Amino acid sequence: MSTQSTELRRLEGFRQRRDTFFREHEQSPLTEEQKKIFKGLSYFPYNPDLSLTVELDREGEGIGEEITVGTLTGEPKQYVRFGRFTFEVDGEPVTLTVFQDKVTGKFFLPFRDSTAGEETYSVGRYLDPKARPDGKLVIDFNMAYNPYCAYNMGWSCAIPPMENRINVPIRAGETLPDLPHEEL
Repeated sequence: MSTQSTELRRLEGFRQRRDTFFREHEQSPLTEEQKKIFKGLSYFPYNPDLSLTVELDREGEGIGEEITVGTLTGEPKQYVRFGRFTFEVDGEPVTLTVFQDKVTGKFFLPFRDSTAGEETYSVGRYLDPKARPDGKLVIDFNMAYNPYCAYNMGWSCAIPPMENRINVPIRAGETLPDLPHEEL
């Protein structure tokens, strides 16, 4: 079986689990009214060019520093700047920073691209990079998702820091929700 077929199956499973969680789970970000009309999350088509395995630059400026990331509710969140990577989108070089949660140790990649506010949630989207045994990270933008704030304001969502706001479109992952929600 090809690598792309495996990636597509993994992506399909991820999206199905998210739909089930949003529709059925008690901790879903959807209100009961939203759940009644929920037909599934919306996504860009799969883009194999935005499924990356990267080696992070762990030596750059500010790497290893603790930073405070603002949230929509004003409650700050603490992360460590873990490393950076550079890749190309439509021939344009892009550099993003991967953060590490101080409590859980999980990797976190909040970003805001040029689709924000038009095709995707205005504040930005998130990714949860996965570590490989060789030390590289899997960063698959096809799995980019909206923070819960995109569905209702009862959540404290991290705002992507300036260093992760880019002027190119990342047309992969979750798009604007097709649900009524509170305006930000």
